[in-house]
Amino acid sequence: MKSIFFLIIIFVFVAGTKQSIAQYKQIDSIKTLIGTSSSDSNKIELYKKICEKCEAKDKLNFGTEGLKFTENVEAKKTKNVSRKFIMSQKLFFLEMIGSYHSDKKDWLNYLKSIDKTISLYQLSQDTMNTENYIVQRAFVMREFGQTNKSFDLLISRLQLYEKQKNWFYIAYYQREIAEYYMFYNKYDKALPYLQKSLKAYEDKKSLSEVVNILDRLAEAYDFIGHNDSVLICLYKSIDLLQSIKETQPQDYSSIYWRMTSIYTDLKQNDSALTYLQKRLQLAELYKDTTKFIVVFRDYASFFRHNKDYKKAIEYGRKALDLSIKQNNEIYVMWLSAELARTYFKIKNYIEALNYFYKAEGIAKKRKDNLQLENVYKYLCDVSSEMKDYKNALQYHIKSEAIKDTIKAQYNSEEIEKKIMLADFEKSEAIKQEKQSKKDAIEVEEKKKQRIILLIVTGFLLLVALLAGLIFKNLRQTKKQKLIIEQKEKETQSQKHLLEEKHKEITDSINYAERIQRSFLATKELLDDNLKDYFVFFKPKDIVSGDFYWSAKLSNGNFALATADSTGHGVPGAIMSLLNVTSLEKAIEHHANPADILNHTRQTIIERLKKDGSEEGGKDGMDCSLLVFESHSLEERDGRMRLHVAAANNPVWIMRNRHREGDNYELIEIKPDKMPVGKSERQHESFTSQTIELQKGDTIYTLTDGFPDQFGGLNGKKFMSKKLKELLLTNVHLPIAQQKELLDSTFKNWVGDLEQVDDVTVIGIRI
Repeated sequence: MKSIFFLIIIFVFVAGTKQSIAQYKQIDSIKTLIGTSSSDSNKIELYKKICEKCEAKDKLNFGTEGLKFTENVEAKKTKNVSRKFIMSQKLFFLEMIGSYHSDKKDWLNYLKSIDKTISLYQLSQDTMNTENYIVQRAFVMREFGQTNKSFDLLISRLQLYEKQKNWFYIAYYQREIAEYYMFYNKYDKALPYLQKSLKAYEDKKSLSEVVNILDRLAEAYDFIGHNDSVLICLYKSIDLLQSIKETQPQDYSSIYWRMTSIYTDLKQNDSALTYLQKRLQLAELYKDTTKFIVVFRDYASFFRHNKDYKKAIEYGRKALDLSIKQNNEIYVMWLSAELARTYFKIKNYIEALNYFYKAEGIAKKRKDNLQLENVYKYLCDVSSEMKDYKNALQYHIKSEAIKDTIKAQYNSEEIEKKIMLADFEKSEAIKQEKQSKKDAIEVEEKKKQRIILLIVTGFLLLVALLAGLIFKNLRQTKKQKLIIEQKEKETQSQKHLLEEKHKEITDSINYAERIQRSFLATKELLDDNLKDYFVFFKPKDIVSGDFYWSAKLSNGNFALATADSTGHGVPGAIMSLLNVTSLEKAIEHHANPADILNHTRQTIIERLKKDGSEEGGKDGMDCSLLVFESHSLEERDGRMRLHVAAANNPVWIMRNRHREGDNYELIEIKPDKMPVGKSERQHESFTSQTIELQKGDTIYTLTDGFPDQFGGLNGKKFMSKKLKELLLTNVHLPIAQQKELLDSTFKNWVGDLEQVDDVTVIGIRI
């Protein structure tokens, strides 16, 4: 017999080992496919397959590998991999990582994976899943002692949706707060939230949710002993399920189970048996072995409750036999212990011992100390009844030892919780600090917005005052109609005079525009020095604060500036002339771009000191200054040096990574964060940066007009990031087509809105 048992163990071990080896062989073959596949999306799918096939202990490693690879693909912005696909795969891998930490009860790392998941769902505007994971976050926080913060999180979400008057999420969080209280057996506090949630779902005729809430209410009433209220909830659930078309017979299962329990407690045996029979019919309908086990167990419990131990044993054995066939160790352990206790009741101590030994063996194997302690208590009692005091003492000692183990385990878990709590509070403090900084920035932004609002309000009041004056003048005009008619000739003369004045002003501005244009870089000079380029120049008004200027330097190098003067319109144009003349003065002495900007800044500051203010004006310009070396491309093996100094405005260079194909990267030359003019950093020198250009490089200089333009469907700014993407996507196009693309994109973006600033973008292909 022993040899047969030994052979069975070897067979199970070998079979398990073979299965494990086969599983790892499959994973190795999938890894090989990842190495040979050229498609990023296929590789991600293969990582998913590994996660689905691997054992629980490997989910963290493979999940992390898959997540990192997916994030790398996302960073590359591969054209044939959609944003939606990337999002769904990241969520899958995070779920794998989270399930590993959850199984290990590593709550802190589980919390981190939940936070990442919440961020992704918020990014994709998936409110339902966002809220589900926020609730999950609250319950995980509860696991390591953050009970107050866990509860506060649920309450804050409820208050948020109460302000928004969103009935669905109000009802949702009322139910979750009730679940929180029920976890701590505070059913009296859970009841009001369940009742409010129930009313909301009833008002909106969300019947399936009503049934769910009624089930939770029934549990709460059951716990506090309100049997009548339990039955009301259950019968109401049955009525609702009968009215729902999609209802399946199995939907009644939990209701019938609770009915059995209540009627058993009320000693209404006929009713209890009726619902046990209904549950048995459901098990037969679905041929569900687990349902048979549970129903037979409850039959056994019912008969034991009514002291019909013969039938209790009959149904207990039926449940146990099915559990053994199903190889369900937990049920075998529980049911063996239940049968043992029933035999103990009828003083059949031999059978009681046999079944307790079976329960003990499984409890030891599963390291289920709570069940093991319970079994040892009963074994002590059985041994005492059999006058076997020696074994009774041994089992008592074992029971007490298990108690100590459970206590030590509890203390260890409490220490782990405290460590987790400390780590959590540290990470939350860092998060809070970041949030405080963000809030401070938002407060500052709101202050700026208030100032702008006050200025706009003042302007509107001024307009209203002027409108009032105009209205008053109109009324006076009507009264003086007869006088005006008599002096019609005189009025016509005045009208003619006004038209002349308007024409003079318009002509003056147009003339100013011609003068300003003469200060801009000429087409001849640009054509002589730049073979392939475009200038997209779009002033807000006739004259402009933006300008582009070029010159030949004393050392033969070619300089090109793209600048944004303070203001726009006439003031901006006047400032641009001062800036150009200051640049022209600077190149008489300097050829290095940083030195040119330093000298230009000093000239501007000196000239603006005479504006009558105490400290002198703080006007000037943002500017990027490019200096191309005079050597030809042929002389430098297809390469050219570019020197750059930039004040607030960046310079972008798009470079093809490969000679063939369209695979461009963006090189950003970041500016010094200060203007060419008076500022807190006016005594610091501008930085000169040198770049080795390659044939095929495309350089872009620009002012902030294009990125700062409001438009699109939501009236938002275009933004630098979007402009970068537009240029990077279309850099392969001929230069002339790029200019046309910028023009059409800008017009479409602005639509019916007003252009807010001057716009300049210059593109140069090497």
